[in-house]
Amino acid sequence: MAKLFLSEMVGLFAMPAAENPTVAIMEAAFRAGGLDWRYLTCEVAPEDLGDAVRGARAMGWAGFNCSIPHKVSVIDHIDELGKSAEVIGAVNTVVNRNGTLTGENTDGRGFADLIAERLDLSGRKLVVLGAGGAARAVSVELALGGVSDILIVNRSQERASELVALLNDKTPAAAAYASWQPSFQLPPDTDILFNATPVGMFPDADGKLDVDYTTLGETMFVAEGVTNPPETHLLRMAKSKGCRSLSGMEMLVSVCAICVKMWTGQDADKVVMARALREALELPPS
Repeated sequence: MAKLFLSEMVGLFAMPAAENPTVAIMEAAFRAGGLDWRYLTCEVAPEDLGDAVRGARAMGWAGFNCSIPHKVSVIDHIDELGKSAEVIGAVNTVVNRNGTLTGENTDGRGFADLIAERLDLSGRKLVVLGAGGAARAVSVELALGGVSDILIVNRSQERASELVALLNDKTPAAAAYASWQPSFQLPPDTDILFNATPVGMFPDADGKLDVDYTTLGETMFVAEGVTNPPETHLLRMAKSKGCRSLSGMEMLVSVCAICVKMWTGQDADKVVMARALREALELPPS
């Protein structure tokens, strides 16, 4: 058994202690990199968050992830924010750099990196389905990465308007809101479509987004935020239309790889991480 050094511990706040796929991905990355590190889950009540962060600092943790409900409140207990975390107003990753705790947001960065590898973002038009945390993180990262126009499609105008205002005020992109009507028709000039809703997530794997799939164009890049199943109805339809696509599983692996790099300084083996994710979700090898 590998010896556990608290000075190299990576923790995950506010996630159930039960097994979760992120643990499997991270531990696989550490093993593949020859690192004697561990990724642990710690349940932390909101009123104990400050003590937990002080404890992580005192024990010399390399960093930790934050999940809901701590993504915003953790900001009061750390030293500084990275650019995208400052714009988004939420933190999912904290990095300990020589005693300084820096809050980052890698939720959207993993997606943006994958898209940028396949597509020049400059001047592109993005359509986002949904207006929650995933929509905010991805929209901000792509806006900072060069996307020029962003359309937020959501049934609640109030929530979408908050995101639109943030994008217009704090990024170079021009953002607008569209009401999500039945059989929503995608604008023909859409370059990138991102599903930031849970529609199609296991166990409702057959869930279908209320969009007019005939408006999918073969020049569109379609990305799915749902991690499980690996191929949703949206991705199947996109492929049938000849669209390039990106799965939620690829995005999750990319996000985790960024965290590994931030904490350890080493590039993570994404192939190993993807294999570990499929095993954790009890999916057959790809």
